[in-house]
Amino acid sequence: MALNLAQKKEVVAELANVAAKAHSLVAAEYAGLTVAQLTELRKKARQGGVYLKVAKNTLVSRAVEGTDYACVQDALVGPLLYAFSDEDPGAAGRLIKDFAKANDKLKPKLVAIGGKAYPASHVEVLASLPTRDQALSMLLSVMVQPATMLVRLLSEPASQLARATNAVAQQKQAA
Repeated sequence: MALNLAQKKEVVAELANVAAKAHSLVAAEYAGLTVAQLTELRKKARQGGVYLKVAKNTLVSRAVEGTDYACVQDALVGPLLYAFSDEDPGAAGRLIKDFAKANDKLKPKLVAIGGKAYPASHVEVLASLPTRDQALSMLLSVMVQPATMLVRLLSEPASQLARATNAVAQQKQAA
């Protein structure tokens, strides 16, 4: 269905708004997927906090102008769907990677993060990024470790004294 000028402007504005806030972008070729498969992919995207859109490449190219994703403008060729990660940088990568395992018609084409475009092979790297909760727990464990070591260090002299006193008591009982 062809879009009129007002509808195109609306799509560009919506995509520009999403691109300005997104953490990462994955573009994938979707030719050959059925409507049911695309519906399933959209459902998983909503659950994972990923904005998924099938749009004309020229509209997406205009929408990403002036954002971190302007670097992908030259690579937008062919029928592509665009997955923008809203909350978690690796969410779009995980979505496309997991869905492509079960559906060989979905082929990642490019990845963009931090103002740089990468080839499709970097979907694996993007998908392996920890989620926000995982990253926070890793940070917390790194922050807690020095405090734990300090407590052990400070309690060790008292522990040694208790062990020495216990050893002397046992020697006196044995004698």
